[in-house]
Amino acid sequence: NSPGSKEAFLAALEKDAKERAQQRKRNELLANALKEKGNEAFRKGDYATAIQRYTEGLEKLKDKQELYTNRAQAYLRMHEYEKAIGDCEWALKCNAKCAKAFFLMGKAHLALQHYSQSRQCYEKLLQTDPQKQSLFEDCVNEVNLEEKRLKAEERAMEEAESGSLAALAIKELLQKLHRPDQSILYYAGGIRLLAGAVKGCTEQTLFRTNNGFSLLRANEAVRRGFCAERRGSAEVELAVSLLLLWQAVCTGNEANQHLLLSDPDVDAQLPKLLSSGEAEIQQQTLALLSLYSGSETGRRLLGKHQDLTSWLQVLMSFVPCSDARAGSAMDILSELAAGVRFKPQSGALLPPGVVPLFTQLLASAKLVNQAALARCAGILGSLCAAVGIRVQLAESRQCWQACLQFLDQYLTDPAQPQGCVSAVLGLMMNLLLESNVVIQGLAVEVSSRCLTLLGDRDGGIVTRACGVLSRSLAAASPAVEAAVRGGVVKKMIKVLRAGGKLSSSYALRTLCICTRSNRQAQEDLVKADR
Repeated sequence: NSPGSKEAFLAALEKDAKERAQQRKRNELLANALKEKGNEAFRKGDYATAIQRYTEGLEKLKDKQELYTNRAQAYLRMHEYEKAIGDCEWALKCNAKCAKAFFLMGKAHLALQHYSQSRQCYEKLLQTDPQKQSLFEDCVNEVNLEEKRLKAEERAMEEAESGSLAALAIKELLQKLHRPDQSILYYAGGIRLLAGAVKGCTEQTLFRTNNGFSLLRANEAVRRGFCAERRGSAEVELAVSLLLLWQAVCTGNEANQHLLLSDPDVDAQLPKLLSSGEAEIQQQTLALLSLYSGSETGRRLLGKHQDLTSWLQVLMSFVPCSDARAGSAMDILSELAAGVRFKPQSGALLPPGVVPLFTQLLASAKLVNQAALARCAGILGSLCAAVGIRVQLAESRQCWQACLQFLDQYLTDPAQPQGCVSAVLGLMMNLLLESNVVIQGLAVEVSSRCLTLLGDRDGGIVTRACGVLSRSLAAASPAVEAAVRGGVVKKMIKVLRAGGKLSSSYALRTLCICTRSNRQAQEDLVKADR
């Protein structure tokens, strides 16, 4: 072969490569345009057109991963699960680390009741993107729930086919409750009977499979009575009966819990029921909510359907109750606050009524359920992990004044429960992570109360008082001067000699702050060291 022919061959290859690259660019532009048209059709709910556009895009560019996953998503909406799986497999050939493909394939396998394959897809999703831990947990929980639901329904079907009296009773009662134009008390009585007939998982499943959760939608009289703005005795009885029924069918049954919260009327009414003023309705609503708050899955469901931060004020309003409602409300609030879904984002704020309500509760501490008040203050303190909420409370002079007045009440009447004092001091410690003009203006008063509390007989209160003192002194120099005059150096040395690890660290911090800028504190420390 001559050199000329080689050069011609290489030139032809180069030309062909350029032409191919240019053609690919043109095809990519066309494919992207078709993808956008498909996306637009998908958003409108026109999934057939979306599939057509994605297919046309793939004819232009066969290795475009997004077109496969988008088409798979459209196939899922059309219930064409095998085709969705096929597209996900093609997407993974284009990109072996396509997290969306694993996610959609998991959904498709779940719809086909391929539970093991679905879990495997979600595990690969997590391996591909470890940041998707929360999504992975949600997806696996969904698979577990569906598998459990299917097995329960198979068992319930066997019971029904065997002529079980329990199965017949559930079905017959539901049929009677779907009769229109009966009195409210007729429905309330039937619902009570139905609640009593639900003894376990089989009856719970039969309730679900016989459309028990459609009662509010199917029976206008029941829905109207349940959602009434003003309730007479009959409407109260109906609401209580429904709440008892839902407790019976949802206890330990995640599938039923999910269906119940999916009902828009139930979803909208829960906060209203808590604020109804009817003690029995409130008590049974709290009992129902405790079924959810007591498990991770239940908390996830509540977080999905409800704005849990806004529930803070509603649940706090039960603190004055002298009966079991106060404890139940705080149990729910504690469980929700401990759950990931309740943790507000850094920019989140408390509803406007929370601070006035909390200050009112502190002002009337002797009259409210003090164990509940202590837990309420502790929960607010834990929510201060969210910067937005911490700033909001730290800038509230009303909140600070209420805390100081509460401490004054304790100092004049130490008979008050010490748990409340410890919780309020913990809240103040968290708020002092901020620095603002309100804190600077109140630093002298805060440190003064803490110095007095150092003489308390409760070691926990002394430790927290040391902590608040160490942070309040750092906020303003006048507070340091006042504390030194009040004998802070001598008191901190006494704390150090007592030997508590945490209180000692606070005492050292306090001494450092005081001696850094105050000559009298330096002299007091030298004298104490002799």
